[in-house]
Amino acid sequence: MSQEQGFGGDATREAIITGRATLGIELGSTRIKACLVGPDSVPIASGGHDWENQFVDRRWTYALDDVWTGLQECVADLLADTQRRYGVRPTTFRAVGVSAMMHGYLAFDADGELLVPFRTWRNTSTERAATELTRVLGCNIPLRWSVAHLYQAILDDEPHVPQIASVTTLAGYVHRRLTGRDVLGVGDASGVFPIDPITHQYDGKLLARFDALVADRALRLVDLLPDVLVAGEEAGTLTAEGAALLDPTGTLQPGAPFCPPEGDAGTGMVATASVAPRTANVSVGTSIFAMVVLEKPLAQVHEELDLVTTPAGDLVAMVHCNNGASELGAWAEVFGQFASALGQPAGQDAVFGALLRAALEGEPDAGGLLAYNYLSGEPITGLAEGRPLVVRTPESRLTLANFARAQVYSAFGTLSLGMRVLADEGVELDAMYAHGGLFRTAGVAQRLLAAAVGAPVAVGSAAGEGGAWGIAVLAGYLHEADGLDLGTYLAERVFAGAQIDVVEPDADDVKGFAAFLERYVAGLPVERAAADAV
Repeated sequence: MSQEQGFGGDATREAIITGRATLGIELGSTRIKACLVGPDSVPIASGGHDWENQFVDRRWTYALDDVWTGLQECVADLLADTQRRYGVRPTTFRAVGVSAMMHGYLAFDADGELLVPFRTWRNTSTERAATELTRVLGCNIPLRWSVAHLYQAILDDEPHVPQIASVTTLAGYVHRRLTGRDVLGVGDASGVFPIDPITHQYDGKLLARFDALVADRALRLVDLLPDVLVAGEEAGTLTAEGAALLDPTGTLQPGAPFCPPEGDAGTGMVATASVAPRTANVSVGTSIFAMVVLEKPLAQVHEELDLVTTPAGDLVAMVHCNNGASELGAWAEVFGQFASALGQPAGQDAVFGALLRAALEGEPDAGGLLAYNYLSGEPITGLAEGRPLVVRTPESRLTLANFARAQVYSAFGTLSLGMRVLADEGVELDAMYAHGGLFRTAGVAQRLLAAAVGAPVAVGSAAGEGGAWGIAVLAGYLHEADGLDLGTYLAERVFAGAQIDVVEPDADDVKGFAAFLERYVAGLPVERAAADAV
């Protein structure tokens, strides 16, 4: 779908004026994006703001002041875009949704004051807590989950712990400031604490086990966590304070209803219509993760897999890798600087596209090159810290095409290792959908991802719109469900007639990636040594 499809100009303008457009906002790892969609779920305007995490006192974080500065600039950009396109600016919306990067740790006192800087999903300092919780709770608790951060703070006897009155995610925090409601969508909540697949609430038995573990702290976990809602439930309305936070100019008015705030994994599933059993999606950004909707629970606990849920509460196996396309983006910037030095400046998208297209010309095994995209630690491969590397032997073939292919393969390497675990569990897929900016260059990353996962990969025409569009669709579901479950709603109301491009795995690519991955696993001691030495 694109802004040229669906509604015509006059109808779109009328929808904006009458408040029938829906707003989705997502706070991603490198960009805050707003997407405005019409009543037909087609994007009609957008806004954005770039931001970056900071490494402060050996923790990855974002300042909360930057959250609001970024949101205001993003919304201002959206309002300017609607003015430019249609000659009007929205004052209210049919519905609003907020999404953000999942997991992490935001702890507040009784007055709503942040107790310690936001600890993002990227931090891997919770190994002791995650290991102990996995043993006690009997299910995998990843390092980045909110409960792992909380328990690590307790184990470390951090001074802020006795003052904690609430713990939430970034999406939950923004939603609470905009609506006054302390809630989470079930998908985001499933990265805070395990969810009961029947009740779609925090698992009561596991809550009791956690409370027993910290009995000496007189702490009751359920009192600290947001309430859990599923897709289709209303989660509050935009308050006057919230409207002013988003738009200090006063253009936006209070009153718009909100859907439950979700994590970027949930919006990725929605943006690719991957919420039914035997479907899966891959989202590529700063991190990369696959979400596989299960037909039944897994037979064993696997540290490589998180058990989370769709926004409707259905069970999902998540293969989450901390490191995605950031290193490829860094190399694109270097090549862009080189082009400028030659007197041939090119935009970042053009440079990125050229690198991706070059990757298709590379040898199937990337010419014997080896690359690691580890800017941070990677739990699946047991690394607490990362060091981006390019390694080659004297006989390897260093060309631009092989270098580019090695970098793309590197982005998919750890994901492929996690997907092997699902294959060993007998999990079968009918389709895997991909989305994120990496797939805007047609046919490149899609083809190489198919080789990495050994399955057909589908990319829709909204692949580049990402999670901001996904959460806007969830917001629209508030009004248009009409008794339909989320999967049926997406199939019949949102994706009916959508253009989908499917690429089957190429036999030579599959063989080449397998050779690269064998080299990748064998070279992990080099990556560990680099982290120890540099």
